[in-house]
Amino acid sequence: MKYDFDTVYDRKHTGSMKWSVPEGTIPMWVADMDFKTAPEITEALKKRAEHGIFGYTEISDDWYDAYIGWWERRHGFKMNPYRLMFCTGVVAAISSIVRKLTTPNENVLIQTPVYNIFFNSIVNNGCRVLENKLIYKDGEYNVDFEDLEAKLSDPQTTLMILCNPHNPIGKIWDKETLSRIGNLCKENKVTVISDEIHCDVTVPGKSYIPFASVSEICRDISITCISPTKTFNLAGLQTAAIYVPDRFLHHKVWRGINTDEVAEPNCFAALAPIAAFNEGEAWADEMNSYVAENRKTAEDFLSKNVPFVKTVKGEATYLLWIDISAAGNSDFVSKYLKNNSGLKITSGTEYGSNGEGFVRMNLACPRILLMEGLKRFGEGLNTMYKLKT
Repeated sequence: MKYDFDTVYDRKHTGSMKWSVPEGTIPMWVADMDFKTAPEITEALKKRAEHGIFGYTEISDDWYDAYIGWWERRHGFKMNPYRLMFCTGVVAAISSIVRKLTTPNENVLIQTPVYNIFFNSIVNNGCRVLENKLIYKDGEYNVDFEDLEAKLSDPQTTLMILCNPHNPIGKIWDKETLSRIGNLCKENKVTVISDEIHCDVTVPGKSYIPFASVSEICRDISITCISPTKTFNLAGLQTAAIYVPDRFLHHKVWRGINTDEVAEPNCFAALAPIAAFNEGEAWADEMNSYVAENRKTAEDFLSKNVPFVKTVKGEATYLLWIDISAAGNSDFVSKYLKNNSGLKITSGTEYGSNGEGFVRMNLACPRILLMEGLKRFGEGLNTMYKLKT
């Protein structure tokens, strides 16, 4: 490999949320990486920092070209630059859109288990969370379309938040599934926010399908939230984009993010995506290969050493969704591991009521850290299993 993903860096004194843990604890919870970002990005930021003047910043044509070029090259999807907007983050975008497109007490549908902050974006804006619980069978998740249709047909349901690829289960939704979702939403006058932040973290040879690319229907009813932050480990720079093909819907979203003052970049947030998408492709490919090997290593380790837990096969994200129901409930297992094994992972209940019996583990770290985390996970789970049986 040209790039280094094996070196362990000390993040304890950098203000890192992930590493704000007791001494000796390995954090494998929140979704950021323990890899340094692509050196091409660092060099671009250094050059900008050396200029020494950090005034108000505008989005340049290069920013639009970088996003459009990346999505066309990587995903065969051509975006209209006049429908693309900067936002300070995907979560900021989602919260602003919920606020703008709903009125209090309306339903916003999500498909659980799903990214926990969706709940906050809905509830904090006075709306009701409506769960379309995914069906888990034989180690795989699929959409319960009967339940989805019934809940979308409720006149109080006005918005759906789609997660594609899906966090925490790591699934890339196929074209047929996305098309059916789009058709049902169109029939019931429901707008779709598609959170596609994990779209470029996929197993080698596998690509996701942008929701807006599936059909004219999906295009016209959708708001797509994207960012380089997961792929290139840039979450702390607060940079993202929103793509809204429909002119009228675009105007509403544009008004929303400007009213909420989340539409103006700092100088690094405006620059980092340009360097990432124009110069970071080789790094992203190597990162995906490294993470895929980490995933295989974790699956093999757990299968051999903790056979009573089951891993859900993931095609995307650097997150591993693990069925630990044989050892205990999710909250107990995650707390036990943190307190007794020095391993911090996330309880499945964070992601909705049907996340019970699962935990989420972040695999985006040097392999030496991964192996130590897996060792602690295995020892802790085996102890709990023996106590239970």
